[in-house]
Amino acid sequence: MIDAAAHPQTTVRAARAGYFARNGFDERGYEDRWVHLKAGPIPLVFPNTSARVRSVRVHDVHHVVTRYETTWTGEAEIGAWEIASGCADHGAAWVLNLLALPIGLAIAPRATFRAFVRGRRSRNLYRATIDDALLARRVDELTAELGLDRPAAPATATDAAAFAAWSAIGVPLLLATVALSLAPVVLLLVPIVGLLR
Repeated sequence: MIDAAAHPQTTVRAARAGYFARNGFDERGYEDRWVHLKAGPIPLVFPNTSARVRSVRVHDVHHVVTRYETTWTGEAEIGAWEIASGCADHGAAWVLNLLALPIGLAIAPRATFRAFVRGRRSRNLYRATIDDALLARRVDELTAELGLDRPAAPATATDAAAFAAWSAIGVPLLLATVALSLAPVVLLLVPIVGLLR
């Protein structure tokens, strides 16, 4: 496995392959019809739409250049970073990141805010094409081009206001998504509970 942090001169393709291997992913997963995740003991399954695949191809390279992990905290960090640096016309990325941001507020608010501030001072690849030419580039060159090699800058009041505004969108979106996801279960349980009385 190649760790981009340990081998910054490796290619993006090789670093992404290492990222896939470390996390049990496979590039063929882009072709799967369904996405299978777990939220603790709860399995989550949803369609792997073409819009999601388009965004995840970029998101996976972002994991390589930002070095954010695929933990709950890491996904919140990269979600905050991507929101702050802008997801362009990737609607799926906006939605998925806005769902991750409130999770970060709950479990790692400082790290999530730091990632957001970092995003406001760097660029991402949502306006680029993830093709052979990009994957053949060196990780350190791409990291520098995106402004990710700079030391962390102090947050400003404008950063805090922007973070609060995006959080005000993300929190109700996550709550609505959870409510809609649980609604079928509740509808099934109500008649059962009624029969048990």
